[in-house]
Amino acid sequence: MTASGTGFGGRTVLVHPDKPSLASAAAARLVTRLIDVLAEQDEAHLVLTGGTIGIGMLAEAADLPATSAVDWRRVHLWWGDERFVPAADKDRNELQAREALLDKLPLRPEYVHAMPADDGPDGDDAQAAAERYAAELAKYAPEGADAPRFDVLLLGMGPDGHIASLFPEHPGVHESGPSVIAVHNSPKPPPNRLSLTFRVIQAAREVWVIAAGSEKAGVAAQALTGAGPVQVPAAGALGTEATLWLLDRDCAAGLP
Repeated sequence: MTASGTGFGGRTVLVHPDKPSLASAAAARLVTRLIDVLAEQDEAHLVLTGGTIGIGMLAEAADLPATSAVDWRRVHLWWGDERFVPAADKDRNELQAREALLDKLPLRPEYVHAMPADDGPDGDDAQAAAERYAAELAKYAPEGADAPRFDVLLLGMGPDGHIASLFPEHPGVHESGPSVIAVHNSPKPPPNRLSLTFRVIQAAREVWVIAAGSEKAGVAAQALTGAGPVQVPAAGALGTEATLWLLDRDCAAGLP
């Protein structure tokens, strides 16, 4: 079942039967896209996401024969958000991504740009950690920008419609200045997080929202049919060249 982008503000919605098929299809799509990008340019910049489907997609990619066709030494890996907890905490998106896929790839360690942990060089100062990551982004930014031109930026979506660590009506959804923010008093634990802002997300070439489950059907429909990003942050997930919503059938149940 496929729904075109017509009627969804230029966003393309692709619906898969269930969570396993969604994770598998998203993994195949990502690997193919990276191969294409690296055929066109010297390096690729990919932003990873966490969550059940996001990490499940990486685990699926680990088993794809085509994954070995990607020149991973030319791929920069970034994160859209991170839990500001110790580096060894099992809840960190970085650690889960490494276990699912990254540790199995011939990556350049210096191309894996993990967000700082709260036992890192800035200690528990989340604002300083956000500024550190912003400085890292700026190192790889084209002239006139403060972040790389991300080729694919992956996002999960919560049942409340949040993406990265941008939550409904939370201060972060109003931030338009910095590229990275410290998020405090998060409505979803842990309370302290780091997140890219809408401005950086919306500068990516392609933004993919990957979501599954009937508990997200309502906010998916709202995001795709006119809700604002302050109330439903997923509505602000937009790429400059393409925006894909990769859903399972349950999550897409509320779409017109």
